[in-house]
Amino acid sequence: MKPVQMTVKMGIVNLFTGSCPRFYSKGQKNSYDVLVVGGGIVGFATARALLSRNKHLHVGLVEKENRPSVHQSGHNSGVIHAGIYYKPGSMRAKMCIEGLYKTYEYCAKNNIPHKKCGKLIVATEESQIKSLNDLYERGLENGTPDIKLINGNDIKTIEPYCKGVRAIHSPHTGIVDWGVVTQHYATDFANLGGQIIYNFKVKSFEECKHNRALKIISKKNNEVLADYVITCGGLQSDKLSLMTGCKADPYILPIRGEYLLLGKEKAHLVKGNIYPVPDPSLPFLGVHFTPRMDGSVFLGPNAVLALKQEGYSWNDISISNTIRLLKLDGVQKLMAKHMKFGINETIKSLFPAKQLKEIQNYIPDIKKNDIKKGPTGVRAQPLWADGTMAEDLVLDIASNDPSDLVMHRIMHCRSAPSPSATSSLPIGEVIVDKMFAKYPNLNPLPN
Repeated sequence: MKPVQMTVKMGIVNLFTGSCPRFYSKGQKNSYDVLVVGGGIVGFATARALLSRNKHLHVGLVEKENRPSVHQSGHNSGVIHAGIYYKPGSMRAKMCIEGLYKTYEYCAKNNIPHKKCGKLIVATEESQIKSLNDLYERGLENGTPDIKLINGNDIKTIEPYCKGVRAIHSPHTGIVDWGVVTQHYATDFANLGGQIIYNFKVKSFEECKHNRALKIISKKNNEVLADYVITCGGLQSDKLSLMTGCKADPYILPIRGEYLLLGKEKAHLVKGNIYPVPDPSLPFLGVHFTPRMDGSVFLGPNAVLALKQEGYSWNDISISNTIRLLKLDGVQKLMAKHMKFGINETIKSLFPAKQLKEIQNYIPDIKKNDIKKGPTGVRAQPLWADGTMAEDLVLDIASNDPSDLVMHRIMHCRSAPSPSATSSLPIGEVIVDKMFAKYPNLNPLPN
């Protein structure tokens, strides 16, 4: 059976047909019209969008951990991004801008603490000015609100301790605790009638012989029934996709980011977000300064390959998973292309003080004794077989044949690239759009 993959592009709508009769359940326990797999921010955004759009659906969500936002959604920079970096016209850029406005609206409506502290993207030397100017033009094209170029003297009016020759100022970039936002999404979903099952790690998807089309079985051999499934598995998304016969890529490469923590006595040196001018030849941004809602300041992160899919330290090791990743053509191509970068990042991981010089390029007043090891997070980096990174939302099904229930009725979110937290509300809406288009009987009944 030939797999069917949907790389979602803005302006291109993939309409699918469905022949199943419309049916809404009576609300039986562990039996659903739609089951969402994954209790991170994208999973809960999708679940709440399903019920917001069709209140008659019976929707469940299963999560392998004992609470929401345990992994990426709870281990990140906490930045509300403003859409400067992304390719103009891409869904990634458009969803980020939309997500920026929707996030501030949602936080205000739900009394979620947040701060519009702004961001500077700083050129520290003349050779970076062309790239900075190009980035500014990209931000304008994307519709990033109220950005402007400022000179070195004006940098000091915004960040008194930061040095640079020129910068982009993005006043609407902000900060929030995305773990708290995810918990609010979960509460919304429950209040709309959704059911949440924690400690349910999916082992397999099978065709059901009665009541529902699909049977979802956990590692503990518990069962949930559903007519349709959407997986939002984050770091586990490629493994979930393979369970239903999807093609191998995009693979999920676990990239650990290790932050340094600025000492409290020096936290006043950073007012808002301070970012470097990105090097287009490298896959990640480089060191940046991120204030947090609790008053602390993160420095970094670096970017190293985690030795386990959810490996938050060098002690978290899965030999089998690491060998699996290193055998993949795409991973080998990426590592060959960025070998020097990878070695440098690994050195910075093992010797955190090596980052100090980069930090002092922006704020010279930060000294070695002012920094210490901080928290870590693991990013799910989608990677194509040719070694390029997936830059946009990718939704996948294994087959267009309605008679193959497992391959046809399970849709996978295989790539929700950064900044997926900022874009989570639009991403959830787009996924529901595709679900309703693919399976028309899920649409609300006409009035």
